[in-house]
Amino acid sequence: MSQLPDAPEAAPVEPQPHYIATPSGSLRFWRAGSGPHLVVLPGLLRSTAVAARTLAQAFPDWTLTVIELPGIGGSARIAPENPEQIAAVIDGALAALGIVSAALLAYDLCLPICTALAIRRKPRFSLVPQDATAAGEWVLRGVRPPPLDIREDGAHLIALWSHFRDLSMLEPSDPLRVARRGDDLPSPSDLDAAVVAAAVAPLRYAALWDCCVAAFRSPPDADGTMDAAGLSAHLAALAPRLPPALASAAASPLASAPGDSDGIPISHHYLQTPAGRVHMRRAGRGIGHRLLMFHSAPGSAEPLEALIRGLATDREVIACDYIGNGDSDKPTGDIDIAELAWHALGILDALGLDSVDLFGTHTGAMVAMEFAIRWPERVRRMVLEAPVLIDPAFAADILEHYLPPLLPDRWGTHLLRAWNMRRDMFLFWPWYGQARDNARTLGIPALPTLHAWTVGLLKSGASYDRSYRAAFVYDTRARLPLIPRPALICAGPADMLVEGLELARSLAPAGTQVVATPATVWYPGQTAEAVAATITLYDRFLRDAG
Repeated sequence: MSQLPDAPEAAPVEPQPHYIATPSGSLRFWRAGSGPHLVVLPGLLRSTAVAARTLAQAFPDWTLTVIELPGIGGSARIAPENPEQIAAVIDGALAALGIVSAALLAYDLCLPICTALAIRRKPRFSLVPQDATAAGEWVLRGVRPPPLDIREDGAHLIALWSHFRDLSMLEPSDPLRVARRGDDLPSPSDLDAAVVAAAVAPLRYAALWDCCVAAFRSPPDADGTMDAAGLSAHLAALAPRLPPALASAAASPLASAPGDSDGIPISHHYLQTPAGRVHMRRAGRGIGHRLLMFHSAPGSAEPLEALIRGLATDREVIACDYIGNGDSDKPTGDIDIAELAWHALGILDALGLDSVDLFGTHTGAMVAMEFAIRWPERVRRMVLEAPVLIDPAFAADILEHYLPPLLPDRWGTHLLRAWNMRRDMFLFWPWYGQARDNARTLGIPALPTLHAWTVGLLKSGASYDRSYRAAFVYDTRARLPLIPRPALICAGPADMLVEGLELARSLAPAGTQVVATPATVWYPGQTAEAVAATITLYDRFLRDAG
């Protein structure tokens, strides 16, 4: 992406992520600004979020829509097949957003997709290719991503990092030397954002690359790239040609999209709350009381998806990533359980919900507990799975050793730290206690599961530890006796916090049940029978009108 001109001095508007429904699945995009439409396909080496932020600062007088390509990040549920299929998906999304005419900015290997899209919308879309020369050199040299099958040692993540770093840094026609001209090299954090988005579904990222390469044709005019001043002037010349009706800011785009069709569909949304923008999963409908779920730390709500589906047979289930985790906004400071509970209140208010049932696991159990204590009128019943009830000295040791920094560096070494930390969490409790006496019964999960959990951790970035620390400084002993609503406190046999049930029995107020469950449903390696029995137990408790 060429160095862009400085924006006029005005308060920058941070681009916001959204989802939109397509017949193929959820498509994520970022939106900012006002004025004529500028649609951007940011290429196969840039984070969509980073590209949106850069372009929004450079072109504040445009309504900017930056598409996250099928196969990447929040659009990874859409399998890329060929440029025409991808263009059709994007075309349908743009039509639903009311975008009829636009300037269409195509970076690097996105050119075949944008060409197909421009043909579909000709003459209403004006195609502006960027970085096509570099892309043409990659095609001539047969450049493609390295093998990205998930490896037991996590080396596929380092291979992906090297792919992004080298192509952003080296001369396209001479990959043994650093290119002297071009954009500033991406910072480690910007590089990390691009790599983690591609790592959501690495084989789909590779398929996207291959289908773009197969159809790539270098543009006939010049080198397919404009410098910053040229791009700015070109867009300024295009703006008057767009219909005046499109010069105002578009209405808020559709917020939801269907998820995978594995059983009950889960839709994905972004929700604006007082604490920030929250990524949300929703599933189910029916007569049952709505259920709000709180996940464990330090990843996202993705591991809860089987439980979400299991409890969504006749009720709506909602699960949000905490601020600081997953795909939600990231905080600038520390967070405690009381603040996470306040965030949950903002979610209910934003959704217009008066009262809900609650489910919380690990960190989420304390969030649900604190929410009910502070706002009992908003809660009917709740399931608290494995709240933290451990010796204070052990909690202090965990706070000191369990959550090392995972900051990206130039070489991506944090990726292997995250992989091995996640892997050892299944082997030892605590994971840093590398001794046979600390061995867990779970064992290493299937590689796709380990990969997904690692990506969830990496999505949380530098703030991954905030919600986890909050759980281990929370005074569960003092707060648990104050539970004001009917509650089920439980844990499965493989849960590292199951021993806390004994103390919970002595602390629990009247109306609270404390039971051992057959499984921790979101753990890998649980038997189907144990999972089904546990979901049935939760469902029966939540159905009880007492």
